Amino acid sequence: QVQLMESGGGLVQPGGSLRLSCEVSGSLFSLSVMSWYRQAPGKERELVASITGSDPSTYAEPVKGRFTISRDNAKNAVYLQMNSLKPEDTAVYYCHRALWGVSTWGQGTQVTVSS
Repeated sequence: QVQLMESGGGLVQPGGSLRLSCEVSGSLFSLSVMSWYRQAPGKERELVASITGSDPSTYAEPVKGRFTISRDNAKNAVYLQMNSLKPEDTAVYYCHRALWGVSTWGQGTQVTVSS
């Protein structure tokens, strides 16, 4: 059974940086589409960034130029580098894997941007 484990969340001041990590158990990681989503209180879950094995990464408009998604297939891991954080980035961030129509979620990690 595939499991996703996020880490790296926390409290940061506006303008600061955080790096989220997601470790994925199981095989065929390199074939997976990996994504980060987030859900703020009272809002729907939204896609933040996605990365495949070959295509360019994609980003939601609010995070373009500030966030960078990357992956390390040797470590079965995906990362989200978040710079110039804003209070509106406060949310629970979820790692997501899609492979052959099967969708798997992590448990989420809280990111709070506040002074």
